[in-house]
Amino acid sequence: MAKKKRKIPLRKCIITNEMKAKQSLIRIVRNKDGEVFVDPTGKKNGRGAYVSFDEEIVKKAEKTQAIERHFQVSDLDSIYQDLYKVIKGEQIE
Repeated sequence: MAKKKRKIPLRKCIITNEMKAKQSLIRIVRNKDGEVFVDPTGKKNGRGAYVSFDEEIVKKAEKTQAIERHFQVSDLDSIYQDLYKVIKGEQIE
């Protein structure tokens, strides 16, 4: 018998609107308390949005304030710093 192929979960990047495999995106979450943070595990509770694993796209998001608009919050400088760290393979606090 043939092995059943597993479906690859797809998510949409909120910057480029491209559908990509969930593993190739970075998840950003807003929880019930209104805190917005990067979720490298992809498992934390809250409303999630995905951004492509690409420094140029993160720069574009920072310039257009796309993440702020998506979550309807302001002043997310630390989020962008965390995104750059994740792309470079560094740990975030």
